[in-house]
Amino acid sequence: MTGTATRYLYLARHGEAESEDGPLTANGRRQAVLLGRRLRGRPVSLLHHGPLPRAAQTATLIAQQLDGVAPQVSDAAGDYVPHLPERAELPPDSADFLLRFLDGVTPEERGTGRQLAGQALDLFTGPVAGGEDVHQLVVTHGFLVGWLVRHALDAPAWRWLGVHPANAALTVIRYPPGRPPSVLVHNDTRHLPDELRWTGFPPELRL
Repeated sequence: MTGTATRYLYLARHGEAESEDGPLTANGRRQAVLLGRRLRGRPVSLLHHGPLPRAAQTATLIAQQLDGVAPQVSDAAGDYVPHLPERAELPPDSADFLLRFLDGVTPEERGTGRQLAGQALDLFTGPVAGGEDVHQLVVTHGFLVGWLVRHALDAPAWRWLGVHPANAALTVIRYPPGRPPSVLVHNDTRHLPDELRWTGFPPELRL
């Protein structure tokens, strides 16, 4: 009978981009390279990324800093709304704000997001089959980082909202056999100089 081993899931939001569908900025390229250098020497053997240019380019630049790791595109690592909550799920004092934020989500996007969010849980979470630990990097977008962090903490489905990962920040979740997952690192930007931290965020979120 095949045993199970621990998965270490490294999550990284893409670097700063020129637009939602555009390539990385010069800052974004620097962020990606520095994150790759941060991960150099770690036993990362799998690298998945979303299909949009900003995630794909970030993954390519990271992979160039690693040995023998080939980026693999995955729709489940893409940019989508993983869960669209109903008003009754939300805290009364913040429901209006959160629902306004999600107001433009179409029924089609809601269905696609639900499907992809389930695939992400299947592909990227939990212990792994076999006897060896796996270190897996997923280069993705802010919403999925929030979705996977809230899942690891067993928080309500809507709680992916309000998680704000910075560009090229690192989050690491550990999934050991027979024990609950643990968030080892969240939103770590120590590999970035001050001018590359919290790009695109308002001042109140820049720490």
